[in-house]
Amino acid sequence: MKNSTDHDNPMQNLDDWEDNLKERYPDPSDMTKDKEEFRNYVDSERVDTVREFYRVNHRYQTYDFVCQKEKEFLKFDKKEMSLWEAVDFLNTLVDDSDPDIDLDQLQHLLQTSEAIRADGHPDWFVLTGFLHDIGKVLCLFGEPQWAVVGDTFPVGCKFSETIVYPEFFADNPDSTNEKFNTKYGIYEPNCGLDQVKMSWGHDEYLYQILKDHLPEPALYIIRYHSFYAQHREGAYTHLMNEKDLEMFEWVKKFNPYDLYTKAPVKPDVKALKPYYEELVKKYLPDVIKF
Repeated sequence: MKNSTDHDNPMQNLDDWEDNLKERYPDPSDMTKDKEEFRNYVDSERVDTVREFYRVNHRYQTYDFVCQKEKEFLKFDKKEMSLWEAVDFLNTLVDDSDPDIDLDQLQHLLQTSEAIRADGHPDWFVLTGFLHDIGKVLCLFGEPQWAVVGDTFPVGCKFSETIVYPEFFADNPDSTNEKFNTKYGIYEPNCGLDQVKMSWGHDEYLYQILKDHLPEPALYIIRYHSFYAQHREGAYTHLMNEKDLEMFEWVKKFNPYDLYTKAPVKPDVKALKPYYEELVKKYLPDVIKF
């Protein structure tokens, strides 16, 4: 499967997916604003782009595809970097086409983490806000965007109708595979999400990189922050155990910081960096294998 064609990589703007999330899940505190204050993509090419993104995503995110990507990327042999080198690397994904905001990836991460910090949460939660999108470096290793961002969901069992654009799963071969197309598929009731394979993307990749270094709630946030079918719709509770249900309260707590802190005011990176250097040093090794 080729990764470089426009057909297989329909989104030119990494922010398209997150902006679409805000359309689906608007910030309750903003509901008093006039409609024209929101970015409205109902009649724009952006909605068509996101729709095409999910058409490709839902077609190719199969159980076998996830296994293939795990084998390819979980050897962690692509690049060795410090966290700060990884951030600089990620900053090459700055998008010049977004008309509303001109922030590189570092500034977006700082907006998320500083909002968490301002609300007095534990330092590991602040660090999680700072780290949560680092897995998008997959784009710089040649991965198409549909295999990096987008809503995540379990593979190996029936695709929920609550997943965005569920009709596109009709083209996914797992939908007609009797092994995978039942409610539980290859899994057992309440087996726990650690036994469930999720669609491939930046969430799972970063979780696997950091799983030995952060507290468990932080790892749940990183691994499942794009799993909207569960933390917004409750569609896969039948696969979750008691620990999952408890940890998902942290995922839900994180979600508003991820979605609703993007603003055009640039964080003062120079002033903030010493704090984050100490925070990173507290939890992470000097060199990380990607």
